[in-house]
Amino acid sequence: MFKNTEDNHQLTNKLDPNNIPAHVAIIMDGNGRWAQKRHLPRIAGHKRGMETVKTITKVASDMGVKVLTLYAFSTENWKRPHDEVSYLMGLPVKFFNDFIPDLIKNNVQVRVMGLIDQLPAQTQKAVNDAIKDTEDCTGMVLNFALNYGSRLDITMAVQSIGRQVASGTLDPEKIDDQTISDHLMTGFLGQLADPDLLIRTSGEERISNFLLWQIAYSELVFTDVLWPDFDRVVFEEMMLEYQRRDRRFGGIKTSK
Repeated sequence: MFKNTEDNHQLTNKLDPNNIPAHVAIIMDGNGRWAQKRHLPRIAGHKRGMETVKTITKVASDMGVKVLTLYAFSTENWKRPHDEVSYLMGLPVKFFNDFIPDLIKNNVQVRVMGLIDQLPAQTQKAVNDAIKDTEDCTGMVLNFALNYGSRLDITMAVQSIGRQVASGTLDPEKIDDQTISDHLMTGFLGQLADPDLLIRTSGEERISNFLLWQIAYSELVFTDVLWPDFDRVVFEEMMLEYQRRDRRFGGIKTSK
């Protein structure tokens, strides 16, 4: 666990600009608990959490992160109370209406992965409009996992590969890691599909059906900070922890 212990100026000076993770994925957790601690309805936490998304998007883009993937709504989140789900489905509408001009100004491209066609009509429109409005941006990709689950992602990839095998367009002996990666919902990211760093907020230390294939060699960092309280300083702490790690991808480093 890592806590907010240093000020922003000190942390910024410690970061190595040549060792910034290209792809950062975040499980944004703790909105409900943030609200409950303040005797507020859970939706107040989600509203505040939306502001955190705006802050961290700008910070990550400024740092040179190439892809920021945010776990916004899982396939399991439909089990939550109806009023809360309805509010969450309305958030993309407000978020994109407010934030698209800033995203375009900062050259950030919006992408969304998940079962988008199962979302309410207004949510689908907000998502599709945001993708369209930012399609010419060439900077950081802000990738939302919305109505996403990794087991579903893998299942759908296997089904797609199976159809190709059945049609005779793919030799099963030719199926390899890259074949599977290309068929996953992150396939559009190419060489950036696998996160270098996965962060989870709120003190929970589990993956919750998020990018199970893609994080095989990701660095995992957990923080007690609730998502609505997650800010530039905490994010930089996570980046510093990433830079302390010795990434060997199953091999060893040899001395020169």
